Amino acid sequence: MRLRNTVLAAASAIALVLAVPVSANAATGDFLYKVGPGVETGLADPQSGRCIDLPGTTEETPGFAPWNLTSSTATVFLDAHCDGDVFYVMNPGKKLGDRLKLRSVVFS
Repeated sequence: MRLRNTVLAAASAIALVLAVPVSANAATGDFLYKVGPGVETGLADPQSGRCIDLPGTTEETPGFAPWNLTSSTATVFLDAHCDGDVFYVMNPGKKLGDRLKLRSVVFS
């Protein structure tokens, strides 16, 4: 009887561990930016630790006016692929003006 209780307890513990959702490794919230006058776009729950080239941005027309509404720190880059030495670190909730240009971002 004790063996059966032990096996049942172990099986229950395993089932409980498997039922708890695993973190998706995402920055929860939205990251917004503009791609033209009055044209706001953004990323919803972006993946953390991975460089993201921002949709709608090009070398000739980078994005601007970023607003980090995620739960993570965002590092924005002027160049695509998170390259170059022109970058800015944005804490959660930080909003920057139209003068800051960006084409890629990575979240902590």
